Amino acid sequence: MPYALAETEEEESVISDDYWDKAIIFEKENGNYLHFTGRVQLDAPLIVSDQGDHSDLTMRRLRFGLQGKFSDAVIRLEADLDLNGALRNAYTRITDANITWTFENDSKLRLFKQRAGFTMDGGTSTKKLLTPERNNLTNNLWFTNEYYTGITYAGLFSDDWAYFAGYYVNDGATGVGIEDSNYFTLFRLGRRNDTFRLWDEATFRVDHIRGNENNDPDSELRKFTEITSLIANINKDKWELHTDIAYGDGYEEQGDVWGLVVMPAYQQTEIVQWVGRVTYVESNRPESVRLNRYDNRVFSGLGDVYTEVFGGVNFYLNKHKFKIQVGAHLSELNGGESEYDGFGLTAALRVYW
Repeated sequence: MPYALAETEEEESVISDDYWDKAIIFEKENGNYLHFTGRVQLDAPLIVSDQGDHSDLTMRRLRFGLQGKFSDAVIRLEADLDLNGALRNAYTRITDANITWTFENDSKLRLFKQRAGFTMDGGTSTKKLLTPERNNLTNNLWFTNEYYTGITYAGLFSDDWAYFAGYYVNDGATGVGIEDSNYFTLFRLGRRNDTFRLWDEATFRVDHIRGNENNDPDSELRKFTEITSLIANINKDKWELHTDIAYGDGYEEQGDVWGLVVMPAYQQTEIVQWVGRVTYVESNRPESVRLNRYDNRVFSGLGDVYTEVFGGVNFYLNKHKFKIQVGAHLSELNGGESEYDGFGLTAALRVYW
């Protein structure tokens, strides 16, 4: 399942992996390897609202890199490029620049720049999302820069229980840096349960973030001292159900925020999957809730109550490695100086290797 207890890098193919095999530079019998990595993501959003309209065709993400295993260590280096503007300014940032060691008990230690994933969608790579954009509860709580220099350790208590702990710093560098940094910690505890008769497979997880009120006020880190997210992912036959209940303790002008996401999905065939989603976000303080990415292009104001209903379909041409996503949503934001009521339609292409 995409929204699993622990992310995996491997993905089975549906049609053919011949083109993806070209990303292999070499693989040795002793397990050492070197692969090209990357992703191409295109978006075509259309927004119609009482605050105005927006349409575009944009390169959402373009990322290239290398991943290799040498002895007991896996080294990963990737960078984001932006081709929406001038080519000379295409380089955006380093996303991954890390080294991972796996020990005999299957625990993993990772150093340097890496993802800091928490909440249901924030903890899921864009390669595996079931919708073109992450839900707006994640967008309001999660640190959307996503990649930070840090040290993380993950492992299993048993076959059913997993844990994760991370310490991250953020100095705004496009590369790897820890000078004059803001910091936060991430703790995760999850359990897999495949024995209950109501489902075939299920994972339950709690993510907890501890922030720092003394962080630079200009930092892109959200202004929350603590964030807690309770996540459930359930599979039964062709059905999936993913839920997230999350809360953030705000400080300064940022109010406390809580919300709920419910996302069912139905796998009609190996290629076609239908997805629905309901999102509710609320704050105890005016102008503390923001709109999602493309609605925000039309209206950048803030409110205190957000609701959204989403419906979409995914076409998996090679599982998550090559898919087309189409989704429509109705969203409302209330409680600010102005209110927002909009309809959105997004077609997206997602490819990774």
